[in-house]
Amino acid sequence: MMKTKIFLLTTLLIAQVTFSQSKSRADRFFEKGDYLNAALEYEEDLNQEGYTKHILENISTSYYNIFKFRQAYRYLKTLTSGKFYDKDKTYDNTYNFMMYQVLSALGEYEKSIDFLSLYKTNNTIRDFSKSDAISIIEDFKLKDDDYTIKSVSFNSEASEFGAVKKDSIVYFTTDRNPYNPLDKNYKWTHRAFLDIYKVKVDQDNNPITKEESISKEINSKLHEGNFCFTADGNTMYLSKSNSEKGKKKFDSIHNNSVHLYKSIKVDEKWSKPEKLEFNNVNYSIEHPSLNAEETKLYFSSNMSGGYGDFDLYYVNVNQDGTYGKPINLGPTINTENREQFPFISNDGHLFFSSNGHLGLGMMDIFVSELRREEFTRPVNLGVPINSSYDDFSLSYYNKTDGFFASNRKKLGDDIYSFSQVGDIFPKEYRAYFEVRDFTTDNYIKNSDVVLLNNDNKMIYESQLDSIASFDLKIFPGRYNFKASAEGYRTRTKPLIVKEKEEETYVVYLDKSKSREEDVTFNEHGEQIKKTSNNDTITIVEHTIINSSDTKNRKEEINKERLREILLADKDGPPVIEKNGKLYFDMPPIYFDYDKWNIRSDSKKVLDKLALKLEKYKTVYINISSHTDSRGTETYNQVLSTKRAESTRNYLALVGYVNARRMQFVGFGESEPLINCDNKACTEEDHQINRRSEFEIIKF
Repeated sequence: MMKTKIFLLTTLLIAQVTFSQSKSRADRFFEKGDYLNAALEYEEDLNQEGYTKHILENISTSYYNIFKFRQAYRYLKTLTSGKFYDKDKTYDNTYNFMMYQVLSALGEYEKSIDFLSLYKTNNTIRDFSKSDAISIIEDFKLKDDDYTIKSVSFNSEASEFGAVKKDSIVYFTTDRNPYNPLDKNYKWTHRAFLDIYKVKVDQDNNPITKEESISKEINSKLHEGNFCFTADGNTMYLSKSNSEKGKKKFDSIHNNSVHLYKSIKVDEKWSKPEKLEFNNVNYSIEHPSLNAEETKLYFSSNMSGGYGDFDLYYVNVNQDGTYGKPINLGPTINTENREQFPFISNDGHLFFSSNGHLGLGMMDIFVSELRREEFTRPVNLGVPINSSYDDFSLSYYNKTDGFFASNRKKLGDDIYSFSQVGDIFPKEYRAYFEVRDFTTDNYIKNSDVVLLNNDNKMIYESQLDSIASFDLKIFPGRYNFKASAEGYRTRTKPLIVKEKEEETYVVYLDKSKSREEDVTFNEHGEQIKKTSNNDTITIVEHTIINSSDTKNRKEEINKERLREILLADKDGPPVIEKNGKLYFDMPPIYFDYDKWNIRSDSKKVLDKLALKLEKYKTVYINISSHTDSRGTETYNQVLSTKRAESTRNYLALVGYVNARRMQFVGFGESEPLINCDNKACTEEDHQINRRSEFEIIKF
């Protein structure tokens, strides 16, 4: 539920609407921030009044704020299509952004970008490209994981986020318990107000003491949220509801902002928090983070003069304990939407959450590298750190390990621990490229090669010698590798260069019957042949199996007899016949959402298949992989191909099955077992659609 949104009540996406008529019960709930009850009341109003613009706007916002995205989408779709009673069919542009967020959260990235494009256009942003946006999202969805993550064991049914580790103590924010039993609940969440807790943990972050309140001096009847410590652990900066003498302070329109406070620990006891001098009753200042030198304090604020909703700022921390004026981090970091939860690493790099930069949905976590005292263009951390829901409040406690929070599993927020296992900033890797004969696997001497990036800009061009190989240091990403040689068909192979040192990328060429043929491959793996007349012929075949090495081999068993043996052999994965074709009948090789790595539960299945293929050395198979329908069609096509390829690679590298006996193809979302266009699919339905199948194509 991302309870942290309490820190931006005054800028809740939609300006409050005033009415000439008396406010309804639903309107009163809505204006108080009780979105759960507001949504229920608006449902009743819809039954009585029908689809009016006002009700559609507020019920959409209510469901959005309590993370019921399917319900929010239902009413946003009606609103944005103009299917309501009011004569004026216009609506606030912010609902286009909300629609973009909701569709992203539901995995409908291609549809979501349409609304983001509309939102940008209405904001007079003319240089937005839908195709570029989709390509960017797909690229960081397909990149190798830079992190491993794990839900911490001290999560509860309540919300937990904002974890910071000092020595063996983890401090975090939660709404699990009220300050005292008689306190009122927070209207937005219908739970207790936020407090700061602590727990002692072992080296694996498992609790060894019971979680408890940090201090009665720190926590109050109102909200205490994100915080940071000085290096010695004796000073805390924290976000806290603006109050005096325990009572809320309101601005001119009766909003209670969030301010930054400071508390000092003396003799192991925290002092009563004191407001920092640059707070202002008219806006929020929240989410503090100190740089390593403790000379700059970073935070998020919706103060006037920024670029959008909430922006990131810093103030200089002076030696005399005073502070400079807030300085905006500028348009490289900030957008017209929301940037929050800054964290400054020991190297000075800026991690933060945003829904304004392109992401997987809702709030994503980004990082901006500090170079020559300036922050670079933010990089999306990708999966598994980010998801289609809210991901935020990342912090490191050493060079590679830390915590972040997400509501991907439930309505409340959970804390996840992480370990960084890859490079998060773009860097060049040494990559090797080869041109080989498809039949013999030998180098093709005197090959002509061209390497193009995704923008069709030439990266490398040369004629190779007898060792048809070259190496380059290049950035990971999409490339086109074109190779040609005398007597061979020209081929252009799309590549995704990985974040891996010394990876080898091979183009295999086939002997050409005619020197005038020019064959390339499109993004779906289909051959496109260009003749001397410049005609184009599409040949629908994804991989060519060369069987010349078996044609002259004496068959020890008659083909029909071998077919009978395969169907009768129940040792290992059995062979079955469907529609005149033979398949290995085995548990599907399932994949996690957005992933193509072989899961541990599937490795055992593939190990058994490898043993059976070793037993029948003349059997050739086709591995077909399928995705669920979430994500774009192009992305799912690429993802399914990578899944099929990783399955083939596992059988070849771990199971020692000759790779030439296996071809693979990705079908994307085109052949679902369960059609999710006609129903709202469950996670189990999507899992069934994410599968690999194994057809025997030769024996």
